[in-house]
Amino acid sequence: MTWTIPNVLTTLRLLAAPAVAVMFLYFTRPWADWFALVLFVGAAITDYFDGYLARMWKQTTKLGTMLDPIADKAMVVIALMVIVGYSSMSPWLVLPATVILFREVFVSGLREFLGDTAGTLKVTKLAKWKTTAQMVAIAVLFAQGVFEHYLWASTEGMDQAMVDAILAGQEEDLHGLQWKLTGMVWCGHVGLWLLWLAAALTLITGFDYFRKATPFLKD
Repeated sequence: MTWTIPNVLTTLRLLAAPAVAVMFLYFTRPWADWFALVLFVGAAITDYFDGYLARMWKQTTKLGTMLDPIADKAMVVIALMVIVGYSSMSPWLVLPATVILFREVFVSGLREFLGDTAGTLKVTKLAKWKTTAQMVAIAVLFAQGVFEHYLWASTEGMDQAMVDAILAGQEEDLHGLQWKLTGMVWCGHVGLWLLWLAAALTLITGFDYFRKATPFLKD
């Protein structure tokens, strides 16, 4: 095995995937949300740089080629599991998350079955856009969790009438409820729409891979 800088970045991204979930086991919220967000965004950035550096320095290796898609899938799958489990928006996230998880398992199964002919299922540009949409959507949804926790923490000790009065501008907003609510709603809507977009791209690319694999599935 050749441990080049791109391979090290890919390995760090692979290790960061379970670390996102571990944040919620060892830290209280909102620190867990913050750490998970920073860790996920940092790992997502390496997804660009490891491939870019490998091509620029001509350090493309079999190890990196093997680990890169695994790291991407691990990041997305584990992050989606955490978000669905902790977000108040989880009922709306279940379907697109299910579509994404099903496609990843399905395509991985196709590649495993095809074996030496798996090169037929090379990553397309649309698949790269799909991964980008997934990463951005998940990052925004993690940010939504941060705003959500700060919003409810700020309302501790207040009754609903007081909260409604502050949000309606009838009382002075000493706790920053307005901007926290705006941030939570904005992140929630944008993250949800991006995740549905990612799910749509996931379906399209999954069907494309299945179409390409069909000739190898005939008896």
